[in-house]
Amino acid sequence: MDLSTLSAAELRDLQQQIPAELKRREAQEKTNALNELRELAKAHGYTLEDLVNKETKDVKIKVAAGTGTKVKVKYRHPQNEELAWTGRGRRPKWVDAWLDNGGTIEQLLV
Repeated sequence: MDLSTLSAAELRDLQQQIPAELKRREAQEKTNALNELRELAKAHGYTLEDLVNKETKDVKIKVAAGTGTKVKVKYRHPQNEELAWTGRGRRPKWVDAWLDNGGTIEQLLV
């Protein structure tokens, strides 16, 4: 599809259609993957439910849902408590602005 041939209105319409189509396709892909897993389990003589969240000898298999632990906030903006940072990853723009205006990182420590 050559986007350069579309008008601005057509591009906006296309832009609005994309999120819904992505959501629909992702749901279909998940359904397909789940069906494939069920077929694989069936080929080994099990149901998917038999394998998930059940003890199998010494091995416990679980579906991970939010397995990561939440990291504590290390820095918080003194005037806006919604602005917080764990100190991991790229430094947020609000921290850079604080430092550019003469503040210190120590002033933001929780």
